[in-house]
Amino acid sequence: MSTNRLRSLGEKTVGPGQPVYITGEIGINHNGELENAFALIDAAAEAGCDAVKFQKRTPEVCTPRDQWDVERDTPWGRMTYIDYRHRVEFDEDGYRAIDEHCKKRGIDWFASPWDVESVAFLEKFGVPCYKVASASLTDDELLRAMRATGRTVILSTGMSTPKQIRHAVEVLGSANIVLCHATSTYPAQAAELNLRMIHTLEREFPNVPIGYSGHETGLQTSLAAVALGACFVERHITLDRAMWGSDQAASVEPGGLQRLVRDIRTIEDSLGDGVKKVYDSELKPMEKLRRVKGVVAEAESAAAGTGADGADREPAAV
Repeated sequence: MSTNRLRSLGEKTVGPGQPVYITGEIGINHNGELENAFALIDAAAEAGCDAVKFQKRTPEVCTPRDQWDVERDTPWGRMTYIDYRHRVEFDEDGYRAIDEHCKKRGIDWFASPWDVESVAFLEKFGVPCYKVASASLTDDELLRAMRATGRTVILSTGMSTPKQIRHAVEVLGSANIVLCHATSTYPAQAAELNLRMIHTLEREFPNVPIGYSGHETGLQTSLAAVALGACFVERHITLDRAMWGSDQAASVEPGGLQRLVRDIRTIEDSLGDGVKKVYDSELKPMEKLRRVKGVVAEAESAAAGTGADGADREPAAV
């Protein structure tokens, strides 16, 4: 296996021939509550995920100035949009607690930084990688800041044209990235998932591992992405899809997450190497069920000095 399509995410390797790297995207589904974040980390760890992912923003940078003072209803009462953005962000102490909890549960964590200041913030924690949200694919300054860290960068490609994707890859460099096919609708409809894009990206970027970031409801299509070759899978996770927040409806609850991880591992085991062979477990059923051994089997057996049933045979007397 060529190593030019393998990437390191912490102590794990992502790429063809490696176990699918499964990420539970917490995002902001914690609603600014550490207890919710801890519960989601626990759910991901118990399901067997490799990592959880958060979103990190500097509110004053990421919120348009004309929206700062717009009031909105929230679970914490009516507040301005800038106050809301601060309410759902964790500070350094919060992320220290998250870091400690993830270490205790044996699961990695990383984040999608939405601005350059957030990259500098996350560097304090030695995260295994960074994720570029689809909305940030066109932010060259942010991409360059992530590339400068030397860490692997996972690039989601939703809401983007082929030219935009190629430009982002040029900015990041192809040597240390993972590309994720995505459709940025919440929730995304099956008819717009276009999973064959996984193969398109493989052909377009032959030296880059290809993954899938899903925003659909249900699990079937994420499993199909694995069967099509995705080596990284990310799904939003939630404690309850009825919770407040724009991402909750397109998220997977703990029970579904356990099934998703279980079924991905089963699919991995089932894909095989593509080389046809007769397994030892098939020999007894073949002996019992195959009435005509066939000329090919008899010729192969004669050449090998065995009978058509595989038993050793003495050479015929002459």
